[in-house]
Amino acid sequence: MKVFISADIEGTAGIAHWNEADRTHPDWAEFRALMTAEVVAACEGARAAGATEVVIKDAHDSGRNLILDRLPDYARIVRGWSGHPDEMMFGIDETFAAALYTGYHSKAGTEVNPLAHTSNLRISRLLLNGEVASEFTFNALCAAGYGVPSVFLSGDVGMCAEAQAMVPGLAAVETLDGRGKASTSISPAWSRRLIREGVAAALSGDFAQALPAKADHYEVVIEFATPTEAYRAGWYPGAKAHGPRAVAFEHRDFSEILRALLFLKV
Repeated sequence: MKVFISADIEGTAGIAHWNEADRTHPDWAEFRALMTAEVVAACEGARAAGATEVVIKDAHDSGRNLILDRLPDYARIVRGWSGHPDEMMFGIDETFAAALYTGYHSKAGTEVNPLAHTSNLRISRLLLNGEVASEFTFNALCAAGYGVPSVFLSGDVGMCAEAQAMVPGLAAVETLDGRGKASTSISPAWSRRLIREGVAAALSGDFAQALPAKADHYEVVIEFATPTEAYRAGWYPGAKAHGPRAVAFEHRDFSEILRALLFLKV
């Protein structure tokens, strides 16, 4: 069994401030270690369930956060950004049995995580077929495009609830809950234990149907923080204005939505 992990940091247990996710700030060192430890816990859970190989996409900011020497000897790591439209899922393909997500966070426009956002801070909201979407929304659909079910997620309370509503049978570990600029979190040790146990249980069950519903047609709308961002994005072929600070793009093929987002969000 081959398993894919997409690892982010803003849903890591204990996190509460942007400094802790910023590689140029001294606080980042502690949280890159905590992020790594949660990924290792997911690897250990996958191994206990019979995984023979784990591929990890370091999916936060620079893509160079995880402490490599702490990863197990059955893991491969994808670092940096290739420029491929799969972005946070780059490296996944049809050979994987399951996709897991660690350190995931709520979407832009929500208040259950002080670090809630979608893709970058220039975006105020990202919608897919009329619904406000998270990074997980697009990543789970990306995995489903390869026939890979999304089986487990760890992250803040809002992200866990959204993921479980979107993907039937997905297992989740709630690491923190946010109010304003504060977060209430379980301890890192507690989080690692729950992730290890949760992944092992999820991968030991019947998870073949843990796939999000597909649509016949997709429309993505990006609402930017400023009208100048929307003006620039509006020059992408097929993009159209959608109000003073937003652009829209639609296509039947979800992979084309991912391709467009690669350029529209920059």
